[in-house]
Amino acid sequence: MRTGVFVVLLLSILPSCAAWRARPDVEELKPAIELFHQRARWKDFRGAADLLVPERRKAFVKARTKTDDERDLFITNFDLEDAKVSGAGVAEVVSRISWYRLPSNVEKTATVTSVFVWRDGKWWLESQDEGPFSDLMPAPELPASDAGTVVDAGVL
Repeated sequence: MRTGVFVVLLLSILPSCAAWRARPDVEELKPAIELFHQRARWKDFRGAADLLVPERRKAFVKARTKTDDERDLFITNFDLEDAKVSGAGVAEVVSRISWYRLPSNVEKTATVTSVFVWRDGKWWLESQDEGPFSDLMPAPELPASDAGTVVDAGVL
């Protein structure tokens, strides 16, 4: 009888422990941000792609090859300015990035908002709204007039 009560009690506690471990680790966010920026700055685009959500990696590497970024892109500076993390595991990170792409020698500077998501115990870059990587732009939102045509596929 006591064993049965213990098992029931243990089974009721385990889901809360799993939920606790699934929470985003805010301490791991800054190193993930800096690692992505450093790899991109030093033209390690395959390494930078490893920090993207899996569904964007292949397109990112392909875009770097197509635009010949290994030869032509120079990221000259990045500064982390702000980060806000939601309890749902989404972080909005604001950085200031400077770069130029040959043949131009004019340096561009932009305030970039990067969205990082917490999945499988790690932070992954999902999108950037500005900067040298236009292929990382977030998917465009539907206009309000088209909102009624969205169908819930039951994926979530």
